[in-house]
Amino acid sequence: MGNQGVQQEQLNRSMKRRHLFMLSLGGVIGTGLFLNAGYTINQAGAGGALIGYIFGGIILYLVMVCLGELAVYMPVTGSFQTYASKFISPSAGFSLGWMYFIGSATTAGVEFTAAGILMKRWFPDISVWVWCVIFILLLFLLNALTTRGFAEAEYWFSGIKVVAVIFFIIIGVGAIVGIIPLEDRPAPLMHNLAPTSLFPAGIAILFVTMMNVIFSYQGSELIGIATGESEEPQKNIPRAIRNVLVRIIVFYLASIIILSAIFPTKELGLLESPFVTLMDLAGIPFAPDIMNFVILTAILSVGNSCIYASTRLLWAMSHEGMAPKVFGKLSKRKVPFSALVFTMIFSLLSLLTSVIAADTVFVLLMSIAGISVTISWIGIALSQFMFRRKYLRQGGKLEDLQYRVPFYPLIPLICIVFCVSILIFLAFDPTQLIGLLIGLGFLVICYFSFYFKNRVSGTTNVHGPSQVDSDLSQKN
Repeated sequence: MGNQGVQQEQLNRSMKRRHLFMLSLGGVIGTGLFLNAGYTINQAGAGGALIGYIFGGIILYLVMVCLGELAVYMPVTGSFQTYASKFISPSAGFSLGWMYFIGSATTAGVEFTAAGILMKRWFPDISVWVWCVIFILLLFLLNALTTRGFAEAEYWFSGIKVVAVIFFIIIGVGAIVGIIPLEDRPAPLMHNLAPTSLFPAGIAILFVTMMNVIFSYQGSELIGIATGESEEPQKNIPRAIRNVLVRIIVFYLASIIILSAIFPTKELGLLESPFVTLMDLAGIPFAPDIMNFVILTAILSVGNSCIYASTRLLWAMSHEGMAPKVFGKLSKRKVPFSALVFTMIFSLLSLLTSVIAADTVFVLLMSIAGISVTISWIGIALSQFMFRRKYLRQGGKLEDLQYRVPFYPLIPLICIVFCVSILIFLAFDPTQLIGLLIGLGFLVICYFSFYFKNRVSGTTNVHGPSQVDSDLSQKN
């Protein structure tokens, strides 16, 4: 398997099933839920937010099953970037890899910005950018440890987040029906979910806010990147995908319904988490500060996951000739230290809060990250489509695939159409059009620069024979 074998020899498979599950779940439950959910409701209304998150959940399912088939068949670090290189083209893999790297590393900056915003509750006189610096240094040190240490820390961080969401759902349901009284307001029941308030800005705004939804679900694809360092990926990946999908969609939809039922749309925004506001209104001693701390932990956990994903992806690309070789070096602790340092540079984007309003920086970085992950999801679906077609054409049997996408080729094609549609709708939003043009421009530059570079050098296949070719030749 060429470079794949090298990668697996160098990186230790120290992640257990519980680590893999919590890493992917923890990568999604963070800013997207605790801050962005309220912002989405504020923009699209309760009805628009519910439809958006349901639709986003469908896309998430399509992406995850496509990634699952590829990751179980070929469990390598680098994941979908490697799959795109092998089954679409090396230029596509190069473009997709760098696109996802930029998006994931930028997301870390989003998380640091969000964490700084939350710290304003306790330290209103300290600038957001100061907290960004502190958190950047903290997570840098954590990621410089061994992979096992990172995975164990992320496991417990994610566990805290899950408990917090469950606690919020219980308190929220109690507040809605009147069991838990709220300060200065009667039990809302479902009055705020009246038909006239579901779409206050019209249905069209839903298409614009879909990028917020995609950003919220970003991180689930970490399952694919972590397979190169996980134990028994053939067994653990399908289980993790099933469990993560159910929990993510339930947590998000339940939270959207509770927030929409308790708060009028105009009260929800970005500067403070509505989760904390609910605890304030409920008057539970110390609960608001505890929830704020838990959310802070959750946000930093997502930033931690993004740094991990970006670092491993950059390491894998360096071994495939798609990134400078210096990023492929490992420290004595088996950590891609050079790749980690380069990744952390993008976290410094959060320091823009020193000269630009924190909420403005948050929305800007969120848009960049959302566009990059949407393009990455298109690459995952197209890679699976091309892989299955090649696999069957070369005599492969479906029963030999330990995990496979149902209803092929319908699933990957629908996924591609949905993701492309979201990008098209962004063109009609002036605030996100610039980010879209920058993202697509960067993608095109990456593709053709790598394509012409290999044409000039006479290189036609930077990877050698694909695993499909190798496996089928051995069977024949």
